[in-house]
Amino acid sequence: MKKLSKTELKEFLDLKAVFYEQPKFIETDPVQIPHLFTKKEDIEISGFLTATISWGNRKSILTNAHKLMTLMGNAPYDFIMNHTPADTVYLEGFVHRTFNSTDLHYFIIALQHIYNQYTDLEGFFMQFKHEDKLQNAIHHFKKEFFSLPHLTRTEKHISDPNKNSAAKRINMFLRWMIRSSKGGVDLGIWKKLSPSQLSCPLDVHSGNVARKLRLISRKQNDGKALHQLDTNLRVLDPSDPVKYDYALFGLGVFEKF
Repeated sequence: MKKLSKTELKEFLDLKAVFYEQPKFIETDPVQIPHLFTKKEDIEISGFLTATISWGNRKSILTNAHKLMTLMGNAPYDFIMNHTPADTVYLEGFVHRTFNSTDLHYFIIALQHIYNQYTDLEGFFMQFKHEDKLQNAIHHFKKEFFSLPHLTRTEKHISDPNKNSAAKRINMFLRWMIRSSKGGVDLGIWKKLSPSQLSCPLDVHSGNVARKLRLISRKQNDGKALHQLDTNLRVLDPSDPVKYDYALFGLGVFEKF
């Protein structure tokens, strides 16, 4: 593909972003899980847990995310806030790839801790509302999340940008919570944080397309590559750079760009 000028690139990606950011996108995407709920806390928790297991086969992700909501009585906030050790029995047997019932049990306890300390997930991230990006907030969230006794193996299910991770899944969760819902996909329930602070959920699909469009030069989909992508997308739209996630993902998955 010939190199596009900045104007040509912006026009191309703007069109693709609008094309893919439509309600029909929800039908095959994990974002459909938090869309099942209306209560803020249920949306947050279902979104966070769904994003946590969002790797691998998309059909499997959706099947297991729906199963997880069923295990929690389709009332995730009530389940977490009223959780006792005796409730562990309801989680037995859950597994998505390497995320198993032991990991899930800790996640329930850790979420209960976060809600007791900060009222809700937004409350934690609000501490970082004046920063240009939320990557530092993710680092501190992971530290707080794993501040209770836990197995080391469980830590791998939340990435740390300070360890050069692109942190795709939690960046996707933050996109769901913070971006405006005017496109019908993201939920936009966190009103005190800005879309300008978001980073693209960088994965193999968006990474490959970004390289073809010369938005990334780095070969690995890591934190340094995300920094390159962030920088270039902010040039195209500093107020809402992550809208281009739809363009990059859609071009890669649906158009085999």
